[in-house]
Amino acid sequence: MSAQPIAAGVPTDTQGRSHLKRVLSLWDLIYYGIILTSPIAAVPLFGEAQVLSRGHTVTTLLLAMIAMSVTAVSFGRMANIYPSSGSVYSYISRTLNPHLGFILGWAMFLEYLFQPIQNALYAVLAIHRMMPQFPFALLAAVTVGFITVMAVQGIKFNARTNEVLLGLMMLVTAVFLVLAFRHIVLHQKLGGLFSLKPIYNPATFDLRALAAGTSFAALVFIGFDGVSILAEEVKNPKRNVLLASVLVCVFTGLFSGLQVYLAQLVLPDHTTLKNHETAFMDVARIAGGALLFTAYGVMLLVSSMACGLAGHVGAARLLYSMGRDDVIPRKIFGYLSPQSGNPVYNGWIVGVLAYIAVLTIPWQRAAEIVTFGALLAFTAVNLVALLHFWYSPQAAVRRRFFIDAFVPGFGCVFCFVLLMGLQSWTKYAGLLWLGIGIVYAAYRTRMFTVQPKLLDFSET
Repeated sequence: MSAQPIAAGVPTDTQGRSHLKRVLSLWDLIYYGIILTSPIAAVPLFGEAQVLSRGHTVTTLLLAMIAMSVTAVSFGRMANIYPSSGSVYSYISRTLNPHLGFILGWAMFLEYLFQPIQNALYAVLAIHRMMPQFPFALLAAVTVGFITVMAVQGIKFNARTNEVLLGLMMLVTAVFLVLAFRHIVLHQKLGGLFSLKPIYNPATFDLRALAAGTSFAALVFIGFDGVSILAEEVKNPKRNVLLASVLVCVFTGLFSGLQVYLAQLVLPDHTTLKNHETAFMDVARIAGGALLFTAYGVMLLVSSMACGLAGHVGAARLLYSMGRDDVIPRKIFGYLSPQSGNPVYNGWIVGVLAYIAVLTIPWQRAAEIVTFGALLAFTAVNLVALLHFWYSPQAAVRRRFFIDAFVPGFGCVFCFVLLMGLQSWTKYAGLLWLGIGIVYAAYRTRMFTVQPKLLDFSET
C-alpha cells in the first residue's frame, strides 16, 4: 500500500511523519488555562466555603493555591516524561503498577461522572433563585433534559463560545469589583478595604474548619492540568507547560481571593447566609442591587450549563471508551449511533443519573466528590514525581534536593492532608467507590494475575 501524501504546509519530521506546528506562546497557554479553571470558579463555592471555614474563605483559597502550584510543578515535569492523554493515571501505571493505575483511573472515573452532575445541579439552583415559583424538580428536569438532548446530538461549545463566555464573566466580575469597592468605602470608609478579618478572625478561627474549607476550595483550581493537552503545539514545551500551569494556579488563587475578600467585607457574617450555594448572588445584590444580582444569576447559569454540557459529553465518551475496550459491557456502553456517530446510550444514561443525583444529592457533596477524585490524583502525581526524580536509578546522577525531593514531597503531603480534610461522608463515598474498583479489578484480572485493560481518558 502506498503512503498517503502529506498536505502542503503540514510540517513533517525527518522521517516524513506529520506533526502539529509549535505556534503557541506562554501567554496562549495561560489564557487557555484560565478558561479551563474559570475566573469565577470561586463564586459558586463562596457560601459553602464560608460555612466550612467559619469565615476564612480567602485563607483557604491561598492555602489551596500553594498546594496546587506545587502540584503544577510536579505535573508539568511528569508531562514532559510521559506526554500521554491519561495524565496522572498513566504516570501511576508506568511508574508504579498498572493495577494501581487502573484503580486510580476508577477513582478518576467517578470524578468525571460527577462533573456534569455538579454543574447541572448548580445551574438548577441558579434558576431556582431567580424563579422560585417553579418546582425544583420541574426546573431540574428541564435543565438536565436540555443538556442531555444537546449532548446526544453532539453539540459542544466551541472555542469562540468560550471566549464570549469568558468576556461576559470578566465584565460582570469587573462591575462587581467596582461596586463592592464603592459599597465598602461608603459604609466603612477607605480603611474598611484593609481588614485582616477575611484572612484571620480570632473569634471564629478553627484549624479543623480551615482544613475542611481548604479541601473544598481546591475545587477552584481543577482544570489547570489541562494546559498539557497543547504540549505538542507549544514553543519550548518543557519550560512553558510547567510555567503556564503554575501561573494559572497563582492567577486563579489571587484573582479568586480578591473577589472573595471583597465579598467577605460586603457580607462579613457567614452565619447570616441563607442560601449557601448561591450566597455570592446575595453579596452582589447588596453591592449592586437587583440588576447585579440578576447578572450574576444569568452568568452562573450560562457558565454552569456550558460546563455541564462539556462534562456530560466527556462522561459519555469516557463510558464509550471503557465499553469499546470491554472494560464495561460493550453492547451498551460501546454503542455508537449510526446516524450521529455519538454514544447516545451513554448520553442518556449520564442524563438519567444526573437527574436522580440533582434531586437527591446536595450540591456541596457532589462538588466534594469531584474534589475527592482530583485530590487523590494530585497526591498521586506528586508521589510519582518524587519517585521518578529522586528515587529512580536514572535520577541518581542528577538529583537536586529542592526541586526533585522537597517540592513533590511537600505537594504529596499537602494534597493528602487536604484529601483527609474532606467531609466524612465524601471520604466514605470515595473509599466505597475505590473498594468497588478493587473488587472489579480483581475480577477482571483474575486476582491481579492478568494485565488490566487501561482506561482511555483521551475521549474526555
